[in-house]
Amino acid sequence: MRNRADTDTFDSIVARQEYHNKVLTKLFGGRSQAACYGLAATIFLLGLVRDGLYERALRHQPSYPLLETTEAKYLAYALIASGNILVISSTLALGITGTFLGDYFGILMDSIVTGFPFNITDAPMYHGSTCSFLGTAILYGKPAGILVTLWVFVVYQIALSYENPFTAGIYAKRDRERAAIKGDSKKSR
Repeated sequence: MRNRADTDTFDSIVARQEYHNKVLTKLFGGRSQAACYGLAATIFLLGLVRDGLYERALRHQPSYPLLETTEAKYLAYALIASGNILVISSTLALGITGTFLGDYFGILMDSIVTGFPFNITDAPMYHGSTCSFLGTAILYGKPAGILVTLWVFVVYQIALSYENPFTAGIYAKRDRERAAIKGDSKKSR
């Protein structure tokens, strides 16, 4: 459980440092796009480690018979499939920089993505990941995995309570700057 909170804390701290101080961009010789890709690779690799630790921890937990039924397996596969659909489709909609905190690097989307899966949930990566964690717990028949999934959900909700307003502020600032530029260009005519 600690690893889940650690990776989200890492993401948040690094991204905010980048936004305010351009730490990674400086490390990458002023290339914000390269720095964002570097962070993306790091986050992706940390996610693989996290998933491996989760799976290994589940294997050593006791199983519960009600979670080992055929119906439970079907539910598990449905949760894993829907979770993966949300994660993959949001990555396709946002691209690498949109998925991996590019807005903190000044790499902003032209407009907010409102199509699938963002028309289903405002946080498809987090909700999809939560579905996958829950599906995996049920697939292995492990109540401890369900508790870890609850922890993951709570950590994600806390992360969203910081990320959503911060990201909205980044885009609002950009919109104000664009409006000011338009206002200045109208005055100069």
